[in-house]
Amino acid sequence: MEIYLVRHTRVAVAPGICYGQSDVACTTQFEEEVGQVRQKLGNLADYLVYSSPLKRCTCLAEKLSANFVMDNRLLELHFGDWEMQAWSSLEGPQLGQWMADFVNVPPPNGESYRDLYQRCEEFLGEVSGKHQDQKLVLVTHGGVIRAIVSYLLGLPLENSFRLAFDYGSVSLVDMGKRSHKVHFLNR
Repeated sequence: MEIYLVRHTRVAVAPGICYGQSDVACTTQFEEEVGQVRQKLGNLADYLVYSSPLKRCTCLAEKLSANFVMDNRLLELHFGDWEMQAWSSLEGPQLGQWMADFVNVPPPNGESYRDLYQRCEEFLGEVSGKHQDQKLVLVTHGGVIRAIVSYLLGLPLENSFRLAFDYGSVSLVDMGKRSHKVHFLNR
């Protein structure tokens, strides 16, 4: 089974702002970036497209397929009270606890990275059982892509942020019966 992991294009948010599940817009370069993503993906005639329901993903998904499926399990990490706050303005013991164990400790009124990982694992189990012989494109977020790659390659979650997935990046996951391979297709 082939799964293309596509990170949404750049967003119209100032650098250094935590925007997780906030529904932010794409930049004015969106159309140009869509062209770059399409070039990396090639012909999508035989692909089923899934998307996070946030508009930075659905705008891209609808450019790739008229019949994409939205799934909440593809949402970015929910940063709770930190949403739309400057990272530099966050302080206090809750930030320290989260920084010390972001895998298990959620931001205030948010979710932990392990929670995100578990919903991604559930999603993969469901779609791999349902669509064994179909090619998939997942239009989603950096945190979700890191969690999926970590799951497939057996990487510890605390090391997953060593993986970089740029805006508009495309990675191919080849889910074999005995092993999985990840190919980074950024050109």
